[in-house]
Amino acid sequence: MTDAAPASLPAPPYYAVVFTAVRTADDNGYGETDERLMKLAADQPGFLGVDSARGANGLGITVSYWRDTDSITAWRNHAEHALARAHGREHWYASFSLHVAKVERAYGSTRPADPQPPPPVGHKPRQP
Repeated sequence: MTDAAPASLPAPPYYAVVFTAVRTADDNGYGETDERLMKLAADQPGFLGVDSARGANGLGITVSYWRDTDSITAWRNHAEHALARAHGREHWYASFSLHVAKVERAYGSTRPADPQPPPPVGHKPRQP
């Protein structure tokens, strides 16, 4: 994901699907498929958002958020998603786990942008 902030989500309850995986060295088509599936998921009824991160060691965690379990089931049964999952098991993932959880409470914080840093010690502003 390119967003540098957590997904903006409605008030709970909603569901989180936590996909944790270790990638293989086989990258054949992974980036394109991942991008395509993110766009497809975002268009599915009940999709609320996604957060994703991957470490240099190949471990990645993607959390997708859904309104209800029916929405999760519909996404799981989506034909293109099913094909990508099968390909991932065979080629892209050395190991993975998936957990579905009901989110009953959520909170967060966004720190305001830092103001302009103070001038260095001993710095004298220019006189007009």
